[in-house]
Amino acid sequence: MQYSDIIQDHFEHPRNVGVIADAEAEALVSNPACGDMMHLYLRIEQERITDAKCKIMGCPAAIAAGSVTTELLIGRGVAEALTLSRVEVTTALGGLSPQKVHTSVLAEDAIRAALNKYRTRQRPD
Repeated sequence: MQYSDIIQDHFEHPRNVGVIADAEAEALVSNPACGDMMHLYLRIEQERITDAKCKIMGCPAAIAAGSVTTELLIGRGVAEALTLSRVEVTTALGGLSPQKVHTSVLAEDAIRAALNKYRTRQRPD
């Protein structure tokens, strides 16, 4: 399968790989159809994402999607980050083939899950 130069670069040199100890937000999501998994960790200070890391198990496009997602998230406010969509991830990757669009969906799912958990914990009981 032919990947864009951007996907190839993020696959060969993934950004922000790892774990954030005591992350304010995190989520583990998977796609049971293909087996891809993404664990996303976010550091949030004053409602702004100051760091993002991920661990990904999957194809080159999944690894690239996780890498570019962390770059897209750092510096965004929580509300703005919740609007980050699979289309924005796909665009940042230089496009995805129809067979690999599920990797951008995985990224969007991870963002939503992590930030929804964060917001739930921020609400006073």
